[in-house]
Amino acid sequence: MAQPFEDKFQRKFYYLRLSVTDVCNFKCTYCLPDGYRPSGTKNSAFLTLPEIQRVVKAFAYCGTSKVRITGGEPSLRKDFTEIIQTVAGQHGVEKVATTTNGYRMANQVMAWKQAGLTDINVSVDSLDPRMFQQITGENRFYQVMQGIERAFEVGFTQVKVNVVLMKDLNAHTMPQFLAWIQHRPIQLRFIELMQTGEMDDLFARHHLSGVTLRNQLIADGWLLKARAHHDGPAQVYWHPDYQGEVGLIMPYEKDFCHSCNRLRISALGKLHLCLFGEQGLSLRDLLQEDSQQSALIERIQTQLQHKSVSHFLHDGNTGITPHFASIGG
Repeated sequence: MAQPFEDKFQRKFYYLRLSVTDVCNFKCTYCLPDGYRPSGTKNSAFLTLPEIQRVVKAFAYCGTSKVRITGGEPSLRKDFTEIIQTVAGQHGVEKVATTTNGYRMANQVMAWKQAGLTDINVSVDSLDPRMFQQITGENRFYQVMQGIERAFEVGFTQVKVNVVLMKDLNAHTMPQFLAWIQHRPIQLRFIELMQTGEMDDLFARHHLSGVTLRNQLIADGWLLKARAHHDGPAQVYWHPDYQGEVGLIMPYEKDFCHSCNRLRISALGKLHLCLFGEQGLSLRDLLQEDSQQSALIERIQTQLQHKSVSHFLHDGNTGITPHFASIGG
């Protein structure tokens, strides 16, 4: 293994978020309220399987041990199971995760697990079917819930459920969510609504700080868990009376970026140093031959020296990211 990818602030990057498509079949209010719109730009084909293999191999060689396959909705790729298998087959990769809207899980999650998927996150922004449809634009609540149960049946010991926290829509239903996980090994992950270029009005109406939930959890006896080196940004809490856990992702909190261990590759092969950042640096020309690995690693390491110490959300600067589907959330 080469030296781990490291920036000038001595942060090491063990976690790669790899987008394989920006297409999604849901219309979530906080991401793609008008549905997916193709970019129509030149060279807009998504990463191929050989390109995915080469970029993951380079990251694994430089210390990355966790890869999350994202989108858009990654399971819309017809070769999604092959992508999982390719990522899982890279030496050094210990965890292969995906984030999905769950609509294909009931039928396909067994194949994903057999291909090497170790961790799964499902987006469920409400346990009320009507509110679920209002937020996602799709009447798929029961289908998604069946998928979660199926994941347990095929051997996943834990499923993480992502909930984008929104004032006046789902923030008041935390007791319902907690009752759901009391006897299920589900890690609920409440994610603060984040401002992007296309979502200023929604953010102003519905943003709620996760600190409110954290204070409530601590008052109710929930305890903070220690983080592993390739864990994501969630502060995870456990309670002796609950089988499930609660994670809080609060990007507006001071020092949120100090523990950053994640880099992002977009579905078009661009390296993004931050979810809220620059246009991205194309790596695609160095993903065409196995012999290009050294040059690929050098380009990534060089670009890392330009990574900022923090995002600038506190200043109202959301960068150029139009929505999360564009670079994989």
